[in-house]
Amino acid sequence: MSDLLRLATAGSVDDGKSTLVGRLLYDTKSVLADQIDAVTRASVDKGLATPDLSLLVDGLRAEREQGITIDVAYRYFATPTRSFVLADTPGHVQYTRNTVSGASTAQLVILLVDARKGVIEQTRRHAAVLALLGVPKLVLAVNKIDLVDDPAAVFAEISSEFNSLTSTLGWATEDVTEIPVSALHGDNIASRSSNTPYYDGPSLIEHLESVPVDADSAGRHSIGLRFPVQYVIRPRTADYPDYRGYAGQVAAGTVARGDEVVVLPSGIRTTVERIDTADGELPLAQAGRSVPLVLADDVDISRGDTIASPVDAPEPLADFDATVCWLAEKPLRPGARLLLKHGTRTTQAIVGTLVERFDEQKLVAAPSPETLELNDIGRISIRVAEPLVADDYGVNRHTGSFLLIDPAGGNTLAAGLVGDVLSAVEVGDKV
Repeated sequence: MSDLLRLATAGSVDDGKSTLVGRLLYDTKSVLADQIDAVTRASVDKGLATPDLSLLVDGLRAEREQGITIDVAYRYFATPTRSFVLADTPGHVQYTRNTVSGASTAQLVILLVDARKGVIEQTRRHAAVLALLGVPKLVLAVNKIDLVDDPAAVFAEISSEFNSLTSTLGWATEDVTEIPVSALHGDNIASRSSNTPYYDGPSLIEHLESVPVDADSAGRHSIGLRFPVQYVIRPRTADYPDYRGYAGQVAAGTVARGDEVVVLPSGIRTTVERIDTADGELPLAQAGRSVPLVLADDVDISRGDTIASPVDAPEPLADFDATVCWLAEKPLRPGARLLLKHGTRTTQAIVGTLVERFDEQKLVAAPSPETLELNDIGRISIRVAEPLVADDYGVNRHTGSFLLIDPAGGNTLAAGLVGDVLSAVEVGDKV
């Protein structure tokens, strides 16, 4: 049985992300014949001699007309050894928020650069965002390598500059892979190309098939049980008059029959009596599994509570610092009253101080900004009306992330990370 890898694309506009994704779909035979026929006809109409594979993924009319990607779209493809869920994100600066959304659950990100342009401002911005999000693995796809005069020298120069950047941002050398590719012609996508004799590494698909995938790379680190309750099951039928199950997804750790647990934020302790599924009881459920838990005691639990391991249960937070990526046109100011959604709990929140704003180009922070503007990344203080059962984002991506929401319109205003993750990527002095 093949396992699953969640990945995303990132890069500047016109670096060839859509063509690369189209090539991945085409080379893994993940598109239907009529889709290929439609793309071929559209390409002929545009005067092209070969199919424009970017049309396989640029589905919105606005995207087709402008030749850019303006939304996050999820693509699915598979090889005999692994299945893939890919978040295809836009490259324009004003859509950095979409990159944050697409990469937030990724185990690996393919960051594209145009071989003719090298590492540019948007490359550095995306690398900084991916470091803040804790993306475990990176692939630098040096695209359009066929369009430069000395591809070996260009690839070596870009790889060296990118390695210097990623090491500064905290990635280990073994977690970053550079591959020269031509998405248009398929060089080093499905198989290694004879057009790049200076490169002796794997093709992109070979690397995606072999890169390690484990609990840590999915953002669920070695901590105890975290089980946010999504729904309380009370059938009250003749067959189940007193049944009470707590449905949710195991966000971290594992849970087994007989385990002692603590219900947060109340702090009441009990034990797990059963783990139910539609196919019968389970002896154990691991991170990522959605199940109902039946507890030994009749405990007052509702949606938004968390069932956790008592050994390392987090202290519920009422006041805390967090790093946010501001996603709205209207700037964030101190004193803003918003809604905060963490796991299955939504509560009122007040923004206290704006502690610092991160400069993703210089990798330094400017203290006490007056506002955070669209796409700004900064550290803020927050007070919530109901305590959050949250881990530091550096400990666990799933239990350490949240959203800030406009209470009037319901729009998402910011993606938030509990704790000071900026300190891990800042270098030099404050500005």
